[in-house]
Amino acid sequence: MARFVERVGLDPVILSEQANKGKTIIEKFEANSDVSYAIVLLTGDDLGGSQRDGRMRPRARQNVIFELGFFIGKLGRNRVCALTKGNPEIPSDYSGVVYIPMDEGDAWQSQLVKELKSAGFDVDANKLYD
Repeated sequence: MARFVERVGLDPVILSEQANKGKTIIEKFEANSDVSYAIVLLTGDDLGGSQRDGRMRPRARQNVIFELGFFIGKLGRNRVCALTKGNPEIPSDYSGVVYIPMDEGDAWQSQLVKELKSAGFDVDANKLYD
């Protein structure tokens, strides 16, 4: 995803690539959250489910759900794009929001470019094919 963001002419902030500076993970996250847009990858890395039905389903890691909520609160829904891979469980409070599936070849790239443009970013989709 970072290489995609770079190819369309933007500068990604990747937490693992930032200096720790002796901070806790939440302090590091907050210190690097001054961004204009967030792309969140929801992949079925964990399994979980309701105790009522006992059915386990793929779901995104809890830190990813936290980051999704954090950026929705900070930036607004129109500046956060969630991409899904596979069929992960979607947080119930966020159901109904359209996600971009990454399982359909490279179609997600043009959809994400469209979202970035609608948020006011000057991105060049032609750079994807250079």
